[in-house]
Amino acid sequence: MYSGSSDGESHDTSTQRKIPPASSMLWVRNLRRYIGSGAGLGSEALMELETKRILLEIFKEKQQKSQEAGTIPSFYKKKPENGSISQRVQRLAKYRFLKKQSDLLLNADDLAAMWVCLRENCVIDDATGAEKMNYEDFCHISSVCTEQIGPKCRRFFSPSNFMKFEKDEAGRIAILPFYLYVMRTVSLTQARIDMSELDDDSDGFLQSDEMESYIGGLIPNLAQLRDMPPAFNQMYCRIAAQKFFFFCDPHRRGRACIKKILLSNCLQELMELHQESEEEVTDTEQAENWFSLTSAQRICDMFLALDKDMSGSLSKQELKEYADGTLTEIFIERVFDEHVRRGKSGAGNSREMDFDSFLDFVLALENKDTPEGLTYLFRCLDLQGRGFLTTADIHSLFRDVHQKWIEGGNYELCIEDVRDEIWDMVKPSDPLKITLGDLLGCKQGGTVASMLIDVRGFWAHDNRENLLQEEEEPPEEESQ
Repeated sequence: MYSGSSDGESHDTSTQRKIPPASSMLWVRNLRRYIGSGAGLGSEALMELETKRILLEIFKEKQQKSQEAGTIPSFYKKKPENGSISQRVQRLAKYRFLKKQSDLLLNADDLAAMWVCLRENCVIDDATGAEKMNYEDFCHISSVCTEQIGPKCRRFFSPSNFMKFEKDEAGRIAILPFYLYVMRTVSLTQARIDMSELDDDSDGFLQSDEMESYIGGLIPNLAQLRDMPPAFNQMYCRIAAQKFFFFCDPHRRGRACIKKILLSNCLQELMELHQESEEEVTDTEQAENWFSLTSAQRICDMFLALDKDMSGSLSKQELKEYADGTLTEIFIERVFDEHVRRGKSGAGNSREMDFDSFLDFVLALENKDTPEGLTYLFRCLDLQGRGFLTTADIHSLFRDVHQKWIEGGNYELCIEDVRDEIWDMVKPSDPLKITLGDLLGCKQGGTVASMLIDVRGFWAHDNRENLLQEEEEPPEEESQ
């Protein structure tokens, strides 16, 4: 190989002049130093340079954290410290957001005006006499309401809302279900705003004290609670809040999801206390409603009557007197094993049931047919903690019921026959064991649980035909 120039002359490569690199030149170094200091840049260039530097630092910091954490993503974000700027900004933002949402709600006057508009612009069904409206009436009422109330009612008159309701052959919907839908939407939205205001850490969950504060704020607006003695207010809030946590906090973490509270039947049951008791609610309905004043006082009296030593908690012996002593001993033992915390000393004899645990106990027995109540009871029935019941478990559980049954002067019965009857009622997927899913699926789980823990429950099942006949018979007229 050889190299040559255009004129044919050869040159020695070793004698060629070398061009120094740009970085070694003095003017280049001075220029870079001048630009790097930012002294010769304008304000926009300086801002861009600073932005790049900050972004580079953020990228390096995230890269370093990612390397330290490995492949596990971050799932926990530390909450701002009390009194910090970030916490104040967060609270201010939440306050403004909730204030804006509250301003968009219809008030009582707006709802009354909407009802007047609906009635004035509807048509009467000749066959049923119901007040109805077609889609044209729906759009016209929307315009009228917007003029009288304002644009905040417009969202209720969307085509999708019209399609939610049952229509007759002429394509009309009844105005009453639509109005009730509007009222319920407004009520639930207001409840969510009130609960969110009490949610101090803004995580979407309420602690027990926050739930009690929400209930306490409702008391003045509930017609059936206006006569509540002020001294009973705190106790009532504690009793009422416990039902929300029993149904909305199944894992007993001490917090209930706001969305789950809003969708639960508990809130609807509490709102029933808006009705005037003298005219619209019977004494029986008041006693059946957990949130009624009658029910709350009944539970308090029951606890005080069982607490013989006035210690503020119940021992096993004291709890055995519940429901006139019809519950079995083995069930009481299992309740303390599964649902009562041990005392500070750790000894078995020091374990006693506090008032909150007693409320859960009563709620489970009074709601045996619900998944939450049956789950509570199944843990007590599962003697070995295996997640299922065998024939041996059924025999052991019913043995105490059988003993109380005989002591009550009833006829002799065969435990094996009762066991076979329970198996026929449940029809478990595995013929050798009964799971919680089997009890929930057979729709008779509450009855089965009553048969195994309460002699009165077994008596009700054994006499179900007579009891059903008595309910169907009309009351006899008084002889004149």
